[in-house]
Amino acid sequence: MGCFPDEVIIQILARLPVKSLYRTKTVCKLWYRLSSDRYFIQLYNELSVRNPMLLVDLSDSTESKSSSICVDNLRGVYEFSLDFLKDRVKVRASCNGLLCCSSIPNKGVYYVCNPMTREFRLLPKSRERPVTRFYPDGEATLVGLACNLSTHKFNVVLAGYHRTFGHRSDGTFICLIFDSESSRWRKFVSVQDDHFTHMNKNQAVFVNGALHWLTRSCSCILVLDLDFDVWRKISLPDEVSYGSGNRVNLLESDGCLSVIQISDAWMKIWVMKDYEREQWFLVDRVSLRCIRGLVPGIFPVSQSSEYVFLATHKQVLVYHIKSRVWKEMYSVKNCPTLPLWFLAHAFRSTIFSCN
Repeated sequence: MGCFPDEVIIQILARLPVKSLYRTKTVCKLWYRLSSDRYFIQLYNELSVRNPMLLVDLSDSTESKSSSICVDNLRGVYEFSLDFLKDRVKVRASCNGLLCCSSIPNKGVYYVCNPMTREFRLLPKSRERPVTRFYPDGEATLVGLACNLSTHKFNVVLAGYHRTFGHRSDGTFICLIFDSESSRWRKFVSVQDDHFTHMNKNQAVFVNGALHWLTRSCSCILVLDLDFDVWRKISLPDEVSYGSGNRVNLLESDGCLSVIQISDAWMKIWVMKDYEREQWFLVDRVSLRCIRGLVPGIFPVSQSSEYVFLATHKQVLVYHIKSRVWKEMYSVKNCPTLPLWFLAHAFRSTIFSCN
């Protein structure tokens, strides 16, 4: 490739899978230098986030080894392991290629890692314990991960009601935020709000410098502004209805908030095109007739403007929006204890550093 200018080589390398990219570093000094440059890392990550994936954590809490798969619409399905953490962990949050994992045997121990580069960071323990009486000591009610690709920084959020050992919650909602730049936790306390007790902890979406959770009652979206450490609310589309067989899910689509509602016969997709004015637009209405038997247990997990990944109890499906074609990407052989939709997270394959 000596006949190509550096910019062309950079564009080619930026489209390789992470493992293949790391192999190219050993080819020659030029490729090593180009692929290690800050401009290249930024380009690689920007291209990677356009290809959303789905990560399924198949780890068994009773086993010593962790097992996960990545479902990629472009490259298919491949396995990877979190064994480099040297701990039994559970994936709690995912954002822009990084994972936040909690230790299973050691409550209150958290890691942030990039499973593609096998790089990780053990977070310092916080003295505060944001918990409820429904969760064991050391386990936060909500866990969120925010990775900013432009600033190369990340935040981990642990939130929940505080209680002393042997007592009920005292009504104080504590939010702890870890800052990767200062390597410290900061805390702020909020006034009790009934919405906090109903937040869907499995759907944390990082958009516009804030983390978003859908309330379990689907009455609104709770927003945590990481710049000002305040909570606020965003309204859902007026047409969204919850109950009577309808399920509502909060996702991210090409940098925008997205809401997907699934009923017995239809999947409707809204995207917030204007974040400041909170304006939602219905971008698609999909008939579920051809997968009718799977509809009761299907949940969207990851999406872009081109396709949507959905998980059932045993399968991972992808729906191509333009062609309106459904495809099975993965089917579990040995049925896990929990359904796949409970174990699945949206994922991107980046070279975002957690150190």
